[in-house]
Amino acid sequence: MPKHIAVVMDGNGRWARKRGLPRIFGHRKAIKSVNEIVEASAELGIKVLTLYSFSTENWSRPKKEVDALMGLLRKYLRSELGKLNKNNIRLNVIGDFSKLPQSTKEELVKVIRLTEKNTGLLLILALNYGGRQEIVRAFNLLSESGSKSIEESDINDNLYTKGLPDPDLLIRTSGEKRLSNFLLWQLAYTELYFTDVLWPDFCKQDLLEAIIEFQKRERRFGGI
Repeated sequence: MPKHIAVVMDGNGRWARKRGLPRIFGHRKAIKSVNEIVEASAELGIKVLTLYSFSTENWSRPKKEVDALMGLLRKYLRSELGKLNKNNIRLNVIGDFSKLPQSTKEELVKVIRLTEKNTGLLLILALNYGGRQEIVRAFNLLSESGSKSIEESDINDNLYTKGLPDPDLLIRTSGEKRLSNFLLWQLAYTELYFTDVLWPDFCKQDLLEAIIEFQKRERRFGGI
């Protein structure tokens, strides 16, 4: 089984457009997929699940859509706290979430604090996250520390994901085949899985199919 699964949740807007609905309806439906995949990952014994929830580039979307996304995030955190604790799931965040709306930050900090003692699945939300920005941040931290010579381990220790295993499997939905500035350093040897299923339609069976495909692959990490 993969220890760490990362997901680019793509296709919410297209899901809504296919049905003649505003984009926000796709985002609302996407929350149900998040719930199902989080619970399935916990059941399967996955150690870490990282969801690309809001990128640094997403701020360029219309303000109305950004505000709606932040509202959905707050609603998710409030409604799912009990279920996270019941399922022994711990929440954390990667990215510069200091730039999120104050009410969203407060809700995040609250749920992180109230789930920190859970020992099952670690659910990571990538919020205001960008892979290039994360690497630049790591080098700036190393520069401030006065480092003369930099090793891979030094960079790892200054990433948002310090102490976490790199993803074994990356899933991207909606048929797009690119990384979109997500975990660029950490995905060096990750198995990539692309599916045409739009994220609001992605379910436990789709997750199982991705894991089965992962299990068929031979991971050599550059060796023979």
